[in-house]
Amino acid sequence: MLTSRNFRKLMRVVGSRQKHTLPDLPYEYSALEPVVSREIMSLHHSKHHATYINNLNAAEEKLAQAQAKGDIQTVISLAPALKFNGGGHINHTIFWQNLSPCGGKPSDELTKAVEKDFGSWDNMKNQLAAASVGVQGSGWGWLGYNKQSKKIQIATCQNQDPLQATTGLVPLFGIDVWEHAYYLQYKNVRADYVKAIFDVANWKDVSSRFENALK
Repeated sequence: MLTSRNFRKLMRVVGSRQKHTLPDLPYEYSALEPVVSREIMSLHHSKHHATYINNLNAAEEKLAQAQAKGDIQTVISLAPALKFNGGGHINHTIFWQNLSPCGGKPSDELTKAVEKDFGSWDNMKNQLAAASVGVQGSGWGWLGYNKQSKKIQIATCQNQDPLQATTGLVPLFGIDVWEHAYYLQYKNVRADYVKAIFDVANWKDVSSRFENALK
């Protein structure tokens, strides 16, 4: 649920005047094959992510105009577009970094934390996979860090709801389960895609996010 406090935080993230731009991938479109095809990566990055950015920039321009006029009704009406497109930009920016053709091993700190909170690395992966496959419609499965309980948790978000703004969890590793992320290759078998995505997980990036979350 997006609380008023977290919505204000999201507004600050997506409400800057600076234009958002499509981030470069840290690898070639074909680098994640055979897990994710070049065609999917190209469409996902250059079309879908770009669309979120274009729509976010447009919504922010309208927001700035409405704020300048003191038009509170328009400011309020823009909230869904800012949340959806801003979340799409935030989520995908994390997602590209979360993947790698040579993601390496998780850090000792992350491994110990996962084993403490889930019993074993395999238990974590199985629970995250089950949660991601179980998302109804479109959304994301997430591994996140709860700063209050000091535990790693699994959560799901509908559509493009950003994890931290909606749950308070710091995002560590996300699995995009929108059909555009896998359908061209895996058809309707989401479970096969989710299982395979772990093979290209960038555990070095996830470890770095975990260490930053501890600060």
